[in-house]
Amino acid sequence: MNTHQQLNLLIVEDDPSLSASLKLLASDFFKVYVAQKPSLIPDHVFFHAAIVDMHLEVVPPEAADGIDVIKKLVKKNPQLEVVAMSGNLDRHMMEKTINAGAQRFLAKPLSAEELNSVLEKIEAYWKLRFTGHEQSKQKNKLVGQSTSAENLRKKIASLKSEKNPVLIEGETGVGKDVVAQILNSQEANKPYVTVNCSALSENLFESEFFGHIKGSFTGADTNKIGFAEAAHGGDLFLDEIEALPLSQQAKLLRFIESGEIRKVGAKDSQHVQVRIIAASNIPLKQLIAEKKFREDLFFRLSAHRIEIPALRDRTEDIPIIAQYFIDNEKPKRNKSFDAAALDVLKKYNWPGNIRELKRVCEQLVLVSPLPIIRDIDVQKLLFISSTADSATYLSLEQSLEDFLKKQEKKFIEFCLTQTKDIDKSCDILKISKSSLYKKIKDLGINYE
Repeated sequence: MNTHQQLNLLIVEDDPSLSASLKLLASDFFKVYVAQKPSLIPDHVFFHAAIVDMHLEVVPPEAADGIDVIKKLVKKNPQLEVVAMSGNLDRHMMEKTINAGAQRFLAKPLSAEELNSVLEKIEAYWKLRFTGHEQSKQKNKLVGQSTSAENLRKKIASLKSEKNPVLIEGETGVGKDVVAQILNSQEANKPYVTVNCSALSENLFESEFFGHIKGSFTGADTNKIGFAEAAHGGDLFLDEIEALPLSQQAKLLRFIESGEIRKVGAKDSQHVQVRIIAASNIPLKQLIAEKKFREDLFFRLSAHRIEIPALRDRTEDIPIIAQYFIDNEKPKRNKSFDAAALDVLKKYNWPGNIRELKRVCEQLVLVSPLPIIRDIDVQKLLFISSTADSATYLSLEQSLEDFLKKQEKKFIEFCLTQTKDIDKSCDILKISKSSLYKKIKDLGINYE
């Protein structure tokens, strides 16, 4: 599959003029098939999306209604994106339609703008599925086939062309930055500016965020465009927003509410249009309860919320993601996992989530001696006993400092044993030779 593949769109509608109008509204990304009655739906076509009228004027012996059509289509393809439509807005009937497998219900007479928006989101979802395929080389993509991965794709696709803020929550390393970049990539080359909120100086917040004019303070030698202005017309990604002090949260809230910025030293304000995408490693509701985050800012930021599950909660995706990281090293290094190695990866708790899995896979490619990565290779790297289920040897009789020193020593010893080379070990550990030699001495590592 590739991102240029056309989607097969089925329109089941007995009104020829309406079906012709619907066909004209569909973008070139769709190859449209029209069926005026259920018996004319082609069996040989794999449909990605369908628009189905709930009240077809069928003639005996045909007795199928729109709900029957949806059930049959979804049974054939559970991933089918179904849009139901009708002028009858009976609640019971609409709920039956959703239960049959439709994701959306549109009221007749149809709004061209609403239908376009729905088709855009369907297109965005299938593009995410295509780029999530293992063979896709796109840099930012969601890899995985679990229900969690599919729900995440659907949520991201549903935000296509939406302008309100998006809040992404999840543990460290789950890929919040990747989700933010995918959200931006759906919007046709619009600006994307990233701000690490934990690195913002409280004294320089206004200058960094809103900009300043020359001479406004000591050191302001030139005019400066702030993050908000740089992101005009696109997305402003505020990573680790939980780190913003309360004083800065108030300034951010005023900006979100007004869309106006005033550069430090300037007399006049200017309007910028950006979509705020905020990410937090800690649930913001927890911080609100601790009086560390403004509730009114939370409500502004969470117009749309995306919660990314931890890797340990989607273990069925671990083999696919791990193989994806290994494949990224080809053809420079051709490695693959055996089944036992993948089982070890699935049993590990992954406190660092996908970021940790990526680091482990990169190290396995470097240090595993065979073309096939074995369970023993993974166990050594994760410090797992071949008979233990836990990720590390833990004891309550040691301090955190002692524990970290032991793990550091084990990993350095493992690198030196596997590579038998100081330079290669330095590359893996990402430290200098002098630092490595010092650690060998301080940790009492035997190495000749």
